[in-house]
Amino acid sequence: MATTQIPQLRVEQVSLVTALGGQYLLNNISFEVATGSRICIIGPSGAGKTSLLRLLNRLSEFSSGAIYLENQDIRTIPVLQLRRQVMLVSQEHKLLGMTVQQALVYPLRLQQLPQRQIQERLDAYRDLLHIPVDWLERTELQLSVGQRQLVAIARALIVQPKILLLDEPTSALDAGLASHVLGVLADLAAKDNLSILMVNHQLDIAQFFCRRLLYLQNGQLLQDTPSEQIDWKQLRETLVQAEAQAAQEWL
Repeated sequence: MATTQIPQLRVEQVSLVTALGGQYLLNNISFEVATGSRICIIGPSGAGKTSLLRLLNRLSEFSSGAIYLENQDIRTIPVLQLRRQVMLVSQEHKLLGMTVQQALVYPLRLQQLPQRQIQERLDAYRDLLHIPVDWLERTELQLSVGQRQLVAIARALIVQPKILLLDEPTSALDAGLASHVLGVLADLAAKDNLSILMVNHQLDIAQFFCRRLLYLQNGQLLQDTPSEQIDWKQLRETLVQAEAQAAQEWL
């Protein structure tokens, strides 16, 4: 008899309501993530994309519903343990006064890994992402926005999480480096079963990278579709119209 595989991540009827005014930022969101997934989350500004990512590793707390990591309610998992398994790379890339090397190895030192293993991982991920050796002693002020973005991705990958949450991860990278990083992420998904959920407003990147697309608008999940079934031209038109509507409502 065939067994049903447990989803790696399961979001069940999750809502997020503002403390003031009781406005829904997210309303009754449900979806599942299988191991090794490559999922893009798109939608107009204010749709709730970043808010959703932050719920998945408890940087924010949802108002109702439930989220399960391998069938365990994430609220029962110690926060630090959860965030080692479900790692978020946000749009803010801070080294907190550390050098690049210190920032990369800091999470490994927290895990009390042997120095030899720390060095091996540092060398491996630095090489994988084409981070030059001479960056290692640089501080945040000595890096460009794109360089900090690349270091932030390396800092997340070096922990070897099960799920990687990315918020506009290539927005400050040049086209060549962005393509390389996306290729590395695709390889890790295929070879190491790393699951990736990426917020991205660039549909060309979403079309190239994702195998499934979640479309959010006004805090609601309107579309959950395999990439091969998407009409990308129509989706682009829908997104442009939704952005215009969002801008008008803001005004």
